[in-house]
Amino acid sequence: MNYHVKDLNLAAAGRQKIAWAEQEMPVLRLIRERFAKEQPLKGVRISACLHITSETAALARTLQAGGADVVLCASNPLSTQDEVAAALVAYDEIPVFAIKGEDNATYYQHLHAALDHHPHMTMDDGCDLVSVLHKERPQQVGEVRVGTEETTTGVIRLRAMAKEGALKYPVLAVNDSMTKHYFDNRYGTGQSTIDGLLRATNILLAGRTVVISGYGWCGRGVAARARGMGAHVIVTEVDPLRALEALMDGYQVMPLIEAARRGDVFITVTGDKNVIDEPHLRVMKDGAILANAGHFNAEINIPALRALSNGQPPVQVRPFVEQYTLKDGRRINLLGDGRLINLAAAEGHPAAVMDMSFANQALGAEYMLKHGATLKPDVYTIPVEIDREIARLKLQSMGVEIDALTEEQARYLASWEEGT
Repeated sequence: MNYHVKDLNLAAAGRQKIAWAEQEMPVLRLIRERFAKEQPLKGVRISACLHITSETAALARTLQAGGADVVLCASNPLSTQDEVAAALVAYDEIPVFAIKGEDNATYYQHLHAALDHHPHMTMDDGCDLVSVLHKERPQQVGEVRVGTEETTTGVIRLRAMAKEGALKYPVLAVNDSMTKHYFDNRYGTGQSTIDGLLRATNILLAGRTVVISGYGWCGRGVAARARGMGAHVIVTEVDPLRALEALMDGYQVMPLIEAARRGDVFITVTGDKNVIDEPHLRVMKDGAILANAGHFNAEINIPALRALSNGQPPVQVRPFVEQYTLKDGRRINLLGDGRLINLAAAEGHPAAVMDMSFANQALGAEYMLKHGATLKPDVYTIPVEIDREIARLKLQSMGVEIDALTEEQARYLASWEEGT
């Protein structure tokens, strides 16, 4: 078995970490039990480019239980938990190509290693695997039947591919499932981003001004958690609807160039490029902290930050904290090389919320393999019935019961005759 991990001697620690996560993932456990009996993925080769965490390991083991032949690579150079990667290789015989801190060349070598598996299905987190497949290995695209995509950023890229006619097979936008973005993006990203920020810096948030760029589901979650810890929160947006929502949720809303002068901590959650740019860096306070919770490290203009520091290398003042001293003496602190701070400096989302996201991945894989032959190359959303079933299973696992419509109520909601 080919693989590339940091150290197989870490496997025992990784196995314990996976077991701990799986205790918090009852929905995925129920799916795994059914998959083991029914084998809906039997004989299917899956190449998955995901964050290699203990929660991802639970998903990979579920796919394997369903009969799939799974290979994993990392979707971010800083997100791999090396002990988990080792455990998957040593105990589950799942090939993994991922090392925390791998350089860019190694990252892309690992993407190609995953594609050497000649997958029938891709499972992506950011669209890098799909992009490399279409651009660099077009002769192999015809072997792929379907795919899934986990993130907002990846879905944006896939929809751009579909619009240009470049996408060659149907892909399920797992990110757009309600049990994904309502919970993973809001509660998962909200908590884990603050967790990563605090682990990296150990600052007190109470009384600080935190500027959050982007008020999508992730931005909503980060803003709520920052305010809950006593921070004064400013939101910056380009979408007037989201800006209005942030204002009515009780946050200050203003252009980023104005917020740049006031902020102590800046968190980007947009999925776009150069959100924090040179003009913003020029007016920030001494000691400002920059963090990113978007998928790629393009949201903060790091080359501009280097140029403003006269090309002088930053000082590593803490693990995952690089301090740039600008020409005028101001210090700007960049966290986690501008990559996903919740995975660079912490452990990513809690397992309880990833339980729903990866239930979407598992059931989405089953759905797409069953129906993919009838779908044209495009981006699709999981059927609402599957979404509601995941929510029902999650409530059941939490010991929560809800009401059901009576026959009379169901008829009333489906009719138009009755009025006042």
